[in-house]
Amino acid sequence: MVAAPHTGPLRIVFFGTPEFAVPTFDALLQSHHQMVGVVTQPDRPRGRGFEVSDAPVKARAVAAGVPVLQPGRMKDPSFLQAFSALNADLAVVAAYGQILTDKILAVPRLGFVNVHASLLPRYRGAAPVHHAIIAGERETGVTIMRVVKALDAGPMLATVRRSIGPDDTSDEVERDLARLGAGLLVSTVDAFADGHLVEVPQNNAAASYAHRLTKDEGLVDWQQSAERVHNLIRGLHPWPLAYSFLNGKRLILRRSALLAELNAPPGTVVEASGDRLTVAAGTSGVAILEIQAEGKRPMAPREFLAGHRVAPGSHFSSLP
Repeated sequence: MVAAPHTGPLRIVFFGTPEFAVPTFDALLQSHHQMVGVVTQPDRPRGRGFEVSDAPVKARAVAAGVPVLQPGRMKDPSFLQAFSALNADLAVVAAYGQILTDKILAVPRLGFVNVHASLLPRYRGAAPVHHAIIAGERETGVTIMRVVKALDAGPMLATVRRSIGPDDTSDEVERDLARLGAGLLVSTVDAFADGHLVEVPQNNAAASYAHRLTKDEGLVDWQQSAERVHNLIRGLHPWPLAYSFLNGKRLILRRSALLAELNAPPGTVVEASGDRLTVAAGTSGVAILEIQAEGKRPMAPREFLAGHRVAPGSHFSSLP
């Protein structure tokens, strides 16, 4: 399917909330298209002090003088009225955080498009980057797609790819994808306006789902291969973070490296001196590069070992 041409700049409403969405917002703001409004999540307590503050997209929109809407519910009639009054040609979504209703989807003349951080149809859902790294994928990307009622299932409009290095963490990959997706989105909006857009249906049979992560999913199973343990640690960085128990205490494992060979029962501490904290897994093992005791700041092994008694032969486990 090819989109019909549109004369002149498009009037755009941007739906987004976290840091991932900011590069796309900035790119649209700097384009020749007209940003007529921003829809973002309601203000919520953030940070260690749980103080109410603006989310990244709202802060950027306020600084740029773009009108901001923050509906608590998509079905709120007052929001539908305010959104309709913006007279948008197109709405762009990037990590907004709420399910859009049919009435909302029907408002813009050209519909909605979404900046999704995976190569669809794989990893539909809320946490595509984390799940791709945890699964050991070597490549990911961004897909620009039309928004339909089914989750992340709309026709694809454009894609860009990014390799995943063996030690890349989810925040590093997501930061790059945010930048790549911003440029891709603007070129896609330009294609909308020019009528050069080609829509490609997704293969639903090849789809997979990347559910929203919980803290419980960070528990390390040392029976698994060292590669899977390493992938979990880097995939869950910087949130919700991987963890394990040692000497009855919960320890957060923030960064790791794969070891070529380590022979010991799974979970066994093989080295614990100087800069070395190594742990055996189901096959080989990992070196812990950054570790954090609950309520404390992250530490490198040398600093951690100076204040915590960890003996070779002790065991990390799944239970306190």
